Amino acid sequence: MCCWPLLLLWGLLPGAAAGGSGRTYPHRTLLDSEGKYWLGWSQRGSQIAFRLQVRTAGYVGFGFSPTGAMASADIVVGGVAHGRPYLQDYFTNANRELKKDAQQDYHLEYAMENSTHTIIEFTRELHTCDINDKSITDSTVRVIWAYHHEDAGEAGPKYHDSNRGTKSLRLLNPEKTSVLSTALPYFDLVNQDVPIPNKDTTYWCQMFKIPVFQEKHHVIKVEPVIQRGHESLVHHILLYQCSNNFNDSILESGHECYHPNMPDAFLTCETVIFAWAIGGEGFSYPPHVGLSLGTPLDPHYVLLEVHYDNPTYEEGLIDNSGLRLFYTMDIRKYDAGVIEAGLWVSLFHTIPPGMPEFQSEGHCTLECLEEALEAEKPSGIHVFAVLLHAHLAGRGIRLRHFRKGTEMKLLAYDDDFDFNFQEFQYLKEEQTILPGDNLITECRYNTKDRAEMTWGGLSTRSEMCLSYLLYYPRINLTRCASIPDIMEQLQFIGVKEIYRPVTTWPFIIKSPKQYKNLSFMDAMNKFKWTKKEGLSFNKLVLSLPVNVRCSKTDNAEWSIQGMTALPPDIERPYKAEPLVCGTSSSSSLHRDFSINLLVCLLLLSCMLSTKSL
Repeated sequence: MCCWPLLLLWGLLPGAAAGGSGRTYPHRTLLDSEGKYWLGWSQRGSQIAFRLQVRTAGYVGFGFSPTGAMASADIVVGGVAHGRPYLQDYFTNANRELKKDAQQDYHLEYAMENSTHTIIEFTRELHTCDINDKSITDSTVRVIWAYHHEDAGEAGPKYHDSNRGTKSLRLLNPEKTSVLSTALPYFDLVNQDVPIPNKDTTYWCQMFKIPVFQEKHHVIKVEPVIQRGHESLVHHILLYQCSNNFNDSILESGHECYHPNMPDAFLTCETVIFAWAIGGEGFSYPPHVGLSLGTPLDPHYVLLEVHYDNPTYEEGLIDNSGLRLFYTMDIRKYDAGVIEAGLWVSLFHTIPPGMPEFQSEGHCTLECLEEALEAEKPSGIHVFAVLLHAHLAGRGIRLRHFRKGTEMKLLAYDDDFDFNFQEFQYLKEEQTILPGDNLITECRYNTKDRAEMTWGGLSTRSEMCLSYLLYYPRINLTRCASIPDIMEQLQFIGVKEIYRPVTTWPFIIKSPKQYKNLSFMDAMNKFKWTKKEGLSFNKLVLSLPVNVRCSKTDNAEWSIQGMTALPPDIERPYKAEPLVCGTSSSSSLHRDFSINLLVCLLLLSCMLSTKSL
């Protein structure tokens, strides 16, 4: 107990006001909308350290939740009461009842309180092996937070009222080690006064001309420019490279994408050069890589595709959002490229209703990677970041990597996918893809609350299963995707024949009688799906031959396309390695005891010195 006064005194020292304990927290984010609750964090080996800075003189609550709500949450509460710091490990059950955890896995390192703020710093193991704690992995984490103007008492913390919230984060995203100059030149690719229709989903396309550079430059950072108040309206943005053979008249106005009246010029824009999705922040390229501009191979015209999500059909919305690109003349060693891998966006991507879990796969086949890489870069390409993308039914995504039939380390994964939080994951170590490797984008969905089929498509109620790989050096491959054969899917529900030639879309069933003259979509919805039928259908779909796209930058295809059989020895689902529990608890306790003992001796020395004066 003798240590607490000195701990508070330490917090009041001049140097502590800015840096607290003096430890560094390279990641920092604001959790509330009023600027009152700041979170900092840092991974330290098998541990993670947190710093909470909150405008309150009462308790501060922080934790992790599977849904962002209070039920089944892992919570820590701390503060400074009557001159003494406290930190308590709690959990909630399914009924949101708060209980003290018998295994206390959060360890206080620093605490300070003044007239306006409370600061606490603490650590925990990434994997505590406590059934009441949430393991912290590379997946999305739904952080929950709360605070109160009074400290927690013997009976526990009082109800926080409206001083609470949730935010999705990726806590183990590797730290950005390169610091960029704040004076970097930039240009904006931003929509101008786009009228958003009062409908659920709108894709808006606008072409831009890249500024003319007399010599090669590198884009080294890209930031979203989202109109204030439209943070939930702008769901994602894709930037495509287009053909260079246009005049500037094409730039005059935007148009709804994928519309029959869309300008033909937009159809030449097939190569994704950057992707941003809701919840993501700015992206900085590694120090040795940049997005090339200014050479004949680089884009002169680009297409900005913005996905607007307006589920409440709000009227009168006008948007001015887009991207900001920072560039430099200090050319880096490598040019970056992007490969879109996964499931070809198509109605042939089918997910039955009422399924608590359903798995889809998109294949970037070894034949495609063999041909493209042997022609372009036999020594392979190096992946440094990945964006995983799905829609509302998505629950988890994994990007698997195979070489000669052997599974390599996962390129990226998110087992707790959040539709409202999608950003590029920096790989901890760059991974090389060689000719003959193959990739599988594996997506897990939940359609338990849906009464009809979910189809692959552009709407947020439809689904996608995509991975965007950022890599170097750039090669002539922009899309490596697949879609399972639709006729064998229809045979599962009893379809025998369709009308040929196909003259309508969706195409029409000819037999049997119960489906006659129905579209294949209506037939799939008419089938009486049960969970058992859904599981059998899932097993079938994962074994079907796939149609493959292996696309070049100029919209042409590599010769590898058409129907391809899948490798027979893929283990499904992916089996993760078991988590390793933290082993440093005892050493941590010993370290804390040693530090506290030293602090007590220092305090005693100070007291004796003061008494002698």
